[in-house]
Order: sequence, then structure tokens, then C-alpha cells
Amino acid sequence: MSSLQVLCSGLPLRPLPENRGRWPGVPHAPVRTPGLSPAEERLALRNALRYFPPDVQRLLAAEFAQELRLYGHIYMYRFCPTIEMRAYPIQQYPCRTRAAAAIMHMIMNNLDPAVAQFWLTMSYLSKMTEEQTLVMYSGHPLGLFPSSPGAPRLIITNGMVIPNYSSRTEYEKLFALGVTMYGQMTAGSYCYIGPQGIVHGTVLTILNAGRRYLGIENLAGKVFVTSGLGGMSGAQAKAAVIVGCIAVIAEVDKAALVKRHQQGWLMEVTDSLDHCIERLREARKKKEVLSLGYHGNVVDLWERLVHELDTTGELLVDLGSDQTSCHNPFNGGYYPVQLGFTEAQSLLASNPAEFKDLVQESLRRHVSAINRLAKENFFFWDYGNAFLLEAQRAGADVEKKSANKTEFRYPSYVQHIMGDIFSQGFGPFRWVCTSGDPQDLAVTDQLATSVLENAIAEGVKTSVKLQYMDNVRWIREAAKHQLVVGSQARILYSDQKGRVAIAVAINQAIASGKVKAPVVLSRDHHDVSGTDSPFRETSNIYDGSAFCADMAVQNFVGDACRGATWVALHNGGGVGWGEVINGGFGLLLDGTPEAEQRARMMLSWDVSNGVARRCWSGNPKAYEIICQTMQENSGLEVTLPHQVAEEGILQQALRP
Repeated sequence: MSSLQVLCSGLPLRPLPENRGRWPGVPHAPVRTPGLSPAEERLALRNALRYFPPDVQRLLAAEFAQELRLYGHIYMYRFCPTIEMRAYPIQQYPCRTRAAAAIMHMIMNNLDPAVAQFWLTMSYLSKMTEEQTLVMYSGHPLGLFPSSPGAPRLIITNGMVIPNYSSRTEYEKLFALGVTMYGQMTAGSYCYIGPQGIVHGTVLTILNAGRRYLGIENLAGKVFVTSGLGGMSGAQAKAAVIVGCIAVIAEVDKAALVKRHQQGWLMEVTDSLDHCIERLREARKKKEVLSLGYHGNVVDLWERLVHELDTTGELLVDLGSDQTSCHNPFNGGYYPVQLGFTEAQSLLASNPAEFKDLVQESLRRHVSAINRLAKENFFFWDYGNAFLLEAQRAGADVEKKSANKTEFRYPSYVQHIMGDIFSQGFGPFRWVCTSGDPQDLAVTDQLATSVLENAIAEGVKTSVKLQYMDNVRWIREAAKHQLVVGSQARILYSDQKGRVAIAVAINQAIASGKVKAPVVLSRDHHDVSGTDSPFRETSNIYDGSAFCADMAVQNFVGDACRGATWVALHNGGGVGWGEVINGGFGLLLDGTPEAEQRARMMLSWDVSNGVARRCWSGNPKAYEIICQTMQENSGLEVTLPHQVAEEGILQQALRP
């Protein structure tokens, strides 16, 4: 096993490491079919070989060509590091700056190492000084460039393709050529913390769905039906247990289902629809807390629930959604109900066009079943995975009369559940204790809890108090349910005041020695200001600007100008390639007064940018929050919208 010192010394070339190919037992992306021409195949090989000196190119070219033909992409499996990939304590990284060591800590917590670029990136970080910035082009480390101590140490862009060429077809080719990559969201900015983030978001979503749709705080005996138990969607099972409801989650991949069961996130599993319905009835009657995994296609489950309703008159579900990777439906993100899992994978590789036809037919059946249930006291929402968008493209009955392009028969969870929370400045704020010590996380948990409880005691609006209380509850539940995976990290939803206060408290704890090592602040890109996504984060913006990306780009630039340690900007993520622009940051707290000043400045912008944009689009809650923020900060002055003209004036002005 190689060491961190070896990992940071550059590409291993003399001798070359053994080529062990794809590692068995490790999840891999589906086989891609980019449809490259012979000339494009040669270009893909040429691009991959640029990283290597001429004396090894002949050997590597043959195996890279084989990977391209077998998998549709050159992964460079020979260079997969043998070191255990995890977040090592920050002091173990061979670096010249703490910022570089913190970035390494975050990369090793979440980034797939099976590419040559990983070795080069780690080598550059180990050399970097406080007067250099590392530039990353879609996974490619362009190099270290002179900058200043106040500049970001790292700038990341992923998938920044010219708009007219940002189609799925072009993406497959560009990815196969090795010139762009799908940055996703937090993973592409080196800030992924495992499923804890989506567990928290799902907890808040289900809680607030119960309040909005069912008018209740206690979800005991209420049934939530959904699908997906993968890296992100697997959080649904744990979230259901935390909020105290009954969840039935369908999953076609048995390995994913077994993994969630073994880790204790799924309480029970079954591959029988009969048993599933029987267990559901029993749990409803007893008001049990239950997470039940169904090994099968969710369309079969929805259609069985319709059958039960039509034959017995009993509605067995209260809330529903979907967390398949429907933003990528034709490359393994959504499996058609007509085929088993293995059979579908084979068809995807051999006949993508037929696979696409079956997926779209399956989506039509999926929506038809939901529509039938929705005629009763059942509520469905799109979870931001482009489910309704892809269903619409498939010809499913999801249209909403007299609606704009971002509205469907069912709302997105932003439009109905989380949008008002964003408008108040609340979003997924997170931190990582780079010591790797659970005790440091416990200290920061207590600090964050105290900050929120003190704010409540001092007096806040009822809507703000409710969010603070939900997050105090979350911190306690998260610790109890052992949600840390990899780095010692925590996430919670907070507004501008809360984020700044928590950051200051943690920085002071580092200065005093209560926290033993620096802490990295970050957030999910799915936040108040970080993402322009007309079918998710900005779906509740109705002035026509939901399809504009100024907010996310300004956020990226503004964070860089105000002290972020690193920043990232991506195309794609969550709802799919070409459908979203999103960005994120990392900010290192090291206990110094300078770190506190950077946190105050950058975090304030990172929230107020999005609240001001929502204010300008006509959101009354955002208007109220931004006015209050301007009163408290003399340096902030925002253009406020006047009351919209009466409809009669508009009609008169537009008469022929």
C-alpha cells in the first residue's frame, strides 16, 4: 500500500504500477456508448496520453483503447492508488500550507481516485504556497499560477461547455474524449460528506410536507412511498425513521438494497409485493416507525397501490416522491419496469435506442398510477431529479393548465416545500473537522446547538424559530443515528445570521484549543444562492429569470473575492447536464482573526445574494428578510422591486 508521501510525489512512472483493471466488488458507472468516429477515438487516446512521457505511451495506448471500447471512457485503471482512500487527519498530509492539506483531506473523502489527474492534483497541492492558486479544468490540473495570500488556493470549473453544445449527446462525446466531466454538485467541488447531507434535507422535506399537505407535526402512521437506495437516494430510509413515519422504498439493484439493510438504514427488506402490502397495512394500524425496502421496480409498487385502492377502497399511501437518477434516465439512472435489472443493463449496452423507448413507456405508466392515487387524499412532489421533466418528454400526463415552463401537474419540492425556506436564507450549511477526531465534531455540534438555542431565546420570528428548532433536533438525532461516513462532518440548515455565528464560534474554539485542528466550512450547492436550476432550486421564481444563471456565476465570483479558500462552478448536477449551473466553496477556519473576518464577509454574501435575487423576483418572504438585513448592515444596499402593476393597467396597455 502506497503512502501519502508517495501519493503526493506525482505520477508513478518508473516503474509503472501493475494494471489490475477494474476492481471487482466496487460499484462502477454504466457502460457508455458515446458513438465516437475513428478520428474521435484517436483524439480521445491522444488526449489521455498527454499526461505521460513518450517511452510509456505505446504500452498505455493499447490498454486505454481497450477501456474506451469496453466502457466508453478512458478511466486509466492502472493508476488507481492502492492507498486506502479516506480522509486522513490534516497533519498527515505533506504540504506547505494548511489550505492545501485541507483540500487534500476533502478530496480523499469523496473523489474517485481512478484517474491519472488525481496523482498530479495531489502533487501540485503538496508543493503549493500561499502565493499560488491551483487551477482545475473539468478534472484536469492545469497547474499552479502566481496569486496572492488573499486569493483562493484552488479554482474548479466542471463542464463549462459553450451553451449551444451543452446537449446530452455532445456530453457523451466530450466525456469520452476526456475534455469535460460531469461535476455533479458537492462531489465536484471536493465537499461531499457522504449521505448525511441528503438525509438531513430529506428529513426537513418530509417534516415540512407533513405540515403543508397533511396539516400535522406528528407523522406516526403516515406512509411515504418512493424509490432509490443509492448513494444519495439511500438517505430516504434513514430520514423516514428519524421523522417517525412509514417509508416503502423500491430499488431495482439488490446490491444497493442489501447495503442499506446491512448498515441499518433499512429496517426490513422484501421482494414480494404481497408481503409489502401486508406489512404496510400492519404498520399503519400500529403506527410503527418502519423503513421497508422493496426489491423491485417502483412502477410495479405504484400500480399495486392503485389495485388495492380500486379493489378495496383503501388508500395505503399519504405522501410520495421519486429519487431515481432520472436526470440521466437513458444511461442507467432509471430502469424500465418491463425488464429485470440485469436484462436492462444488457439492453442499455447493446441497444440504447430500444432502452430509451422502454424507459419512456415506463415513465408513462409510472405517472398514470400516481395520477390515479392523487385523485384521493394523496400528495406527490418532484424531488428535483427531473422526474416530471423527463415524464413530460416521454408524453406522460403531467401538464398543468395555464402554467409556465417550470410548472407541472405536481409541484417540485422547492415550489411547495423548501422554496420559502430558501427565501428566508435557510440552506444546507456544513463543516468538516480535519483532525478526523469525533470529539472535535462533538464540540462543534454543541457550539452550533448553543448558537441556535441562544438565538431562539433572544427572540426570532415564528417561521425562523421553527427552522432553528428543527435543526437543533436534527443535530441531536444525527449524533444518535451515527450518520458520519468518512470525514467528521455535520450539516444543518441555517440562515445568514446562524451561519456566521456558528463559524465565529468554531473559529474561536480552534483558537482556544477546544477544537484541535482547522475546520472546513462549506455547503451543498443546493442552496439559497449556489444554484440556478429552473426545475429545482429556482423553480419557484416566476419572473422569467429561472432559466438565467447570473446568480450562481455571481456567487462563485463573489465568494472568491471575499475570502473563500476554494471555489467551484459546474454545469450539470441533480437535474442533469445542460439543465443547471451550480457552484460551491470551501473556507478554512484556522483560529486566526483573518479567518473570522473572511467567514463574516464571505458567508454574508453567500446567503444575501440569493435572498436578494428572490426578493427581486417578487417573493414576499425574501423581501422581508433582505429589508431586515439592510437595516442591520450599513454596507448592504439592494434594489427593491415596487409593487407589481394592477392587471387592468397591463391589459389596457396591451390592447391592440
